[in-house]
Amino acid sequence: MPTLSREPSRPPEQEPHQHRQMAESFGVDPERYDRARPRYPDALVERIVATSPGLDALDVGCGTGIAARQFQAAGCRVLGVDPDARMAEFARRTGVEVEVATFEAWDPAGRLFDAAVSGQAWHWVDPVAGAAKAARVLRPGGRLAVFGHAFDAPPEIQEAFTAVYRRVAPDSPLNLRPTGRDQPTRTAADIYQAMFAKAADGIRQAGGFGEPEQWRFDWEQSYTRDEWLDHLPATGALTQLSPDKLAEVLDCVGAAIDRTGGGFTMPYTTLAATAARTGAT
Repeated sequence: MPTLSREPSRPPEQEPHQHRQMAESFGVDPERYDRARPRYPDALVERIVATSPGLDALDVGCGTGIAARQFQAAGCRVLGVDPDARMAEFARRTGVEVEVATFEAWDPAGRLFDAAVSGQAWHWVDPVAGAAKAARVLRPGGRLAVFGHAFDAPPEIQEAFTAVYRRVAPDSPLNLRPTGRDQPTRTAADIYQAMFAKAADGIRQAGGFGEPEQWRFDWEQSYTRDEWLDHLPATGALTQLSPDKLAEVLDCVGAAIDRTGGGFTMPYTTLAATAARTGAT
């Protein structure tokens, strides 16, 4: 299996995990988040379970419990950790046990796990401190698996979003893709590859794990206009916008979708950085 590049990506001025306000903004509408966010490939969940020594799983940044419920369905006993009490309460209502804390500050109270997973959330965790914490709570052979979706909407829809977002949120800390002629275009896969290379670097620096690997799963999901406009407000770019600015974004993107026929198929790539715990506890 391929391993992740050892070449570290160039860090931004501030790392994602330092943007606490954005990291903890998703709970503004947990119902929408849970309804609109895509699930993870069953093949990913099955592979994590199959390569872990047991069924006790820790879900870091569990949010509303999307990944946690998938691991429960695969037979796991899951404990979630999330800093947002609103998200945690929603997850509890769906049958997921959750403790409210940032992962770095969370107290495991001597508990050990067979897998530590993090879906679409590890970039909000310090990559070295988080991996070191995971090593301390995993049994020998336990698997750390951090994963997320890379996706690019059709060009006309992505261009409409980028243009309106730059207009309504010019000071956003998000690194939107450059569009100047002298700047290369970066796909979502490029950006996520760099993110997971950084996650792998953190795992190496923390110690206690074998060499990280990359897993990749390609799949598709179709969206109507309304389904995509339901999804957008649940993304980090939009959770902090005022209602009028959010409405402007949705109007522009909706018009672009209408011009393409009212719907589209999104090609998704789910990437995972994963490594097995070595040595004794």
